[in-house]
Amino acid sequence: MDEPRPVLMLLPGLLCDQAAWAGPGWRLTTLADCRIASWGMLDSIEAMASHLLASVPEARFALAGHSMGGRVALEVVRQAPQRVERLALLDTGFQPLPPGPEGDSEREARCALLAQARSAGMRSIGRNWATGMVHPDRVGSPLFDEILDMIDRSNPAQFAAQVRALLGRPDATQLLPAIACPTLLLCGRQDRWNPLAHHVAMRERIPAARLEVIEDAGHMTTMEAPQAVAAAMAAWLTGRAGPECALSPTAAAWPHSSAARA
Repeated sequence: MDEPRPVLMLLPGLLCDQAAWAGPGWRLTTLADCRIASWGMLDSIEAMASHLLASVPEARFALAGHSMGGRVALEVVRQAPQRVERLALLDTGFQPLPPGPEGDSEREARCALLAQARSAGMRSIGRNWATGMVHPDRVGSPLFDEILDMIDRSNPAQFAAQVRALLGRPDATQLLPAIACPTLLLCGRQDRWNPLAHHVAMRERIPAARLEVIEDAGHMTTMEAPQAVAAAMAAWLTGRAGPECALSPTAAAWPHSSAARA
C-alpha cells in the first residue's frame, strides 16, 4: 500500500489568497496533500499561527509561507516546533519593525496605502503596490492583472488587519538557529521587498537551510515562476534533485477553488 502523502500547508502573504499558491500547489499534488491557509480578519502574526495550528488535524505537516506567510510559518515553528516536518520560507523576512526613522517610514507608507484603499478602492492601491512586487518586465502583463484581481478580492478591513499584523510582527532572530527541520529558503532574484540579502542572512542562521534563487522574478515568485518554485519545493519535499521529482502535469488534479483552508 502506498504511503499517504504528507500534508503541505501553503501560507499566503499580504492581500494574497488561493491564487498566490495555485501554480505551485497543483504541481505538487502528486507529492503532498496541499492546503492553502486564509487569514480572515486575524490581525497578528501570533494569532494567524495559532489559528493554523488549531485548524490542521494532523499531528505533523510540512509548512511553506510566502512573504507575510513566511513570518507566520516562523511563528508556527516557535509555537509548536514538534509539529513541523519541513519548512519553506519564500520571499520573506525575520526581523521586527525597525526602531526610529526607518520604522516610522514603513508605518507611514503602509498607513498611506490603507488610506488610499479606503478612499479609492483596493485595485487602486494594487496598481501602486504591485508595481514593485514583480519583475519590471511583468508590470502591465496579464499576470499583473491577475495580481490586481487578487488584491481586489480583499477589502480595506482585511487590509487594515494585516497591516496591524505586519507592523507588530515578532522578531524571529533568536528562533532561526533552533530550527532543526529541513528548510528551504527561496527568493526571486529581483525581489525588492524582501531581497536576496535577507535570505542569505537566514541561511547563515538556520543550520539545515538551503537557498534557492529564482531568476527573472520579483517578490511574487509563486505567481511569476510557479514551475521553478514547484521544482525547488519538490526537491525539498523529497530530498531528491529537482529533475527526479515527479510533478503533477495538469491542474485538473487540484481544483484550487475547493482547496482546504486553515
